[in-house]
Amino acid sequence: LRFDEKVRVVVFKSEVKGVFCAGADLKERAKMDDAEVGHFVKRLRSLMDEIAALPVPTIAAIDGYALGGGLELALACDLRVAASSAKMGLIETTRGLLPGAGGTQRLPRCVGIGLAKELIFTGRQIDGQQAALMGLVNHAVPQNSDGDAAYQRALALAKEILPQAPFAVKMGKLAINRGIEVDIASGMAIEGMCYAQNIPTRDRQEGMAAFREKRPPQFIGK
Repeated sequence: LRFDEKVRVVVFKSEVKGVFCAGADLKERAKMDDAEVGHFVKRLRSLMDEIAALPVPTIAAIDGYALGGGLELALACDLRVAASSAKMGLIETTRGLLPGAGGTQRLPRCVGIGLAKELIFTGRQIDGQQAALMGLVNHAVPQNSDGDAAYQRALALAKEILPQAPFAVKMGKLAINRGIEVDIASGMAIEGMCYAQNIPTRDRQEGMAAFREKRPPQFIGK
């Protein structure tokens, strides 16, 4: 996906009705020794980092339970859409654990430190509507009879992104992701570097031409 230039947006969904991702298999984990657990979680964290580093926008379609590592997977995505009835939570403390695949870092960046601490300390599960109110998900939608309301809303969101200039979207994602980690002056410099890379693109010229000619732009990602 990272190197396929035809890919504009990636949507993560589950094929299991009622479950986005229920997290690690604790029965499997119970059979591991301490070293194996450490290796497993390190690999899991690396996977989430790779998902977060995808250059195109990513959307998690949460139509059911997203617990523990399942919510960490959703947090590694850029955008999240949930069914109102979906259940989410970093429940690790209820099992003698703490989030180990990015949850302690991505949740505070998403909802703020106070709320993140409350959710992680208590291991509380919240529904899609509560998640939307605290900014954990971008949209909460009523579940439908097929059980894929979040996926359908995620597809609609993806279709809003598709017509936009692909390289500009990628640079926008990069500028946001890098800039949020530094002071604002450094962030401005990062934005400037991303903008400079976009200036010579054919899509920028197409955007200007389409505006002058009063027609929809035809972006090619170059």
